[in-house]
Amino acid sequence: MLKIDARFLLSAADKSQFIQADKPVIAVCGKSNVGKSSFINMLANRKKLAKVSKEPGRTRLVNYFDMGSFILADLPGYGFARVSQTEKLKWARLLDDFFAAKEKIAHVFALADIRHPPTADDLNMIEYLNYHILPFTVIATKADKVSRAQAQRGITDIAAAYKCGAGNIIAVSSETRQGLERVLEKTEQIISLNGSGAV
Repeated sequence: MLKIDARFLLSAADKSQFIQADKPVIAVCGKSNVGKSSFINMLANRKKLAKVSKEPGRTRLVNYFDMGSFILADLPGYGFARVSQTEKLKWARLLDDFFAAKEKIAHVFALADIRHPPTADDLNMIEYLNYHILPFTVIATKADKVSRAQAQRGITDIAAAYKCGAGNIIAVSSETRQGLERVLEKTEQIISLNGSGAV
């Protein structure tokens, strides 16, 4: 099983601060409050590596973490209503700049809340990834908040909305650590496909 030795590297406010990595870069994206920080902490087996906030929309930068055999880039959450249009445009520009260097991105973990149908912003994000031919895996968060049957329905709904196979969706819970093994296996595959120096 993949061993992760995690540490925070830096926060980038614009493309001039983006990391030029010599190992695979995996990005984590999702709407505000979908559980990105909790997911990163679960992956790293650390409680406070990524700051978890009760206030959505706190991640306004690209936060980089060295996870040992790969770099993880935590992208700003999208779709938070109580943010000015100027701030939304700034976030969109930051995401555009980040994905512009797509040859440097090994994979994207696209987070979706298993309890709710994907939003228009979620669908736009998936369309964007498909358009740019960026490989991604859907991480369905908060699986502990629903029954097993509801979780299965949630996965089916997300797969239908995203036009992807249910096998490309991993249900996770940062509370119970459900799905962690599958995420680590997927991460191992990504690293082996994008060995050191590939990005």
